[in-house]
Amino acid sequence: MYKELNNSGKNKKNIKTRLCFFIIICPILDIASFLYRNKFNTNYSISTFLRPIIPGIIFAYIFLKKNIKEKLKIIGIICVYILYAIIHLYIYYILKTGCSYGTIVHEVQYLVNYSFMIVNLFIFMNVFNKNNKEKIQKSIFISSAIYILSIIIAILTNTSSTTYIEGIGYKGWLESGNSVSTILVLSVFIIMSFIMKIEKKYVKILMFVNLMAIGIYLTTLIGTRVGLFGFVLAFLCFIIAQIYERIIRKVKINKKNFAILLSILILLVIIVVISGSITIKRRKHLEKMENTIIDQSTGEVSHLTGDLTSFRNKIVNDELEEDFMTEEQKKSITELYNLAKKYNISNTNTRAQQFIYHCMLIKNQKNFIYILFGNGYLINTNELVLEMEFPSILFNFGIIGFVLYMIPFLAICMKSAKIFFIKYKYVDSEFIMLFLASILSFVLSTLSGYSFFNSSSMIIIIIINVLLNCKTMEIERGDKI
Repeated sequence: MYKELNNSGKNKKNIKTRLCFFIIICPILDIASFLYRNKFNTNYSISTFLRPIIPGIIFAYIFLKKNIKEKLKIIGIICVYILYAIIHLYIYYILKTGCSYGTIVHEVQYLVNYSFMIVNLFIFMNVFNKNNKEKIQKSIFISSAIYILSIIIAILTNTSSTTYIEGIGYKGWLESGNSVSTILVLSVFIIMSFIMKIEKKYVKILMFVNLMAIGIYLTTLIGTRVGLFGFVLAFLCFIIAQIYERIIRKVKINKKNFAILLSILILLVIIVVISGSITIKRRKHLEKMENTIIDQSTGEVSHLTGDLTSFRNKIVNDELEEDFMTEEQKKSITELYNLAKKYNISNTNTRAQQFIYHCMLIKNQKNFIYILFGNGYLINTNELVLEMEFPSILFNFGIIGFVLYMIPFLAICMKSAKIFFIKYKYVDSEFIMLFLASILSFVLSTLSGYSFFNSSSMIIIIIINVLLNCKTMEIERGDKI
């Protein structure tokens, strides 16, 4: 009996080690993917096939360890996801037109990624289900260090790709500037949640150096609003969380440490002002672009992008091919044009245009089945593909898709919110940082997009929820904090 328990404990320890290794190699897989795709000019890379190996093996191990009842439950859930995917893809197939941005294969890719996300959430929640988070915290620190170090090397060697097609910003050897920003900002929240509890002084110094390097990069070089405002927000949340904990615990605030934190924040602001932020440069560039997009039908500055304005004019003049767009899509673009003009929406504000269009499209389709199972993510022309991921899962993947992919994360967040209000006296800075990071993941998914879809930022979000769940259970059990 003792030998079986010992082997069981050893196996679980090995699984934790493998999962932590998986977290650490995420930046390496991202870099390999980017370099491979650019070298061979393809949408696929070897990392696409390597990434699921570790989670797949661990999922199989966990599944085999379950009893018959639990196995049947897991199989039933898998069948629900498969059935949903079949219905969603059939809807995509019947709605596809000449303007559709992707094929049914591309639509499958999104379903696979979001399903992979749920599988990973299941794995991490099963393995890290108690107060055993030190390894996972260390892995996040190492992973973020690899990201920032690779970006610095890319910039110094002049091999960094640019964040935007206009040649603005630096994102290293990585695919998406917004995804890099999301990964690093959320990693900062995780690191800040436990950094004050690190006892080894040299480790704490290394972490602070890592945070400062990430902070300087996000606020000055990447060029995204997520990077600039996200890091400042993380730092402010950290200060507030520390003050809250000391007030609740009735511990005297260390004025020296508080002054140091404020000085670091002020120093960052000074660096941004003196060196100039590429984010600000990007905003100025967009303002200049705004006046160059002219509506040929009026001769005035358009309130939509150039392509969308052209589509609207062709719709009005009945110049589009019959199978290029559905009548509902045409009507929605016309309504978008009228609303954008009425409310003076900027032609560079593509996310606002996309959101309004999709609201109009659902209204015009008037189809309950589409509302339940989605009307297809890539069914529209490229500029109207909804980049705001959180609403797009609801709009394009339907209420059922939203329940399957988003509710597990929302449930963890809502449970933590309940604990926060009921047992606020037992809440510490670690809980606050993780709770705010969980909320921020939904905000970034809405404003930035592709947070849950991106394979690496998805893992960071899963880790936030796993750590938050562990912390919530600690408070529920009344463990000493």
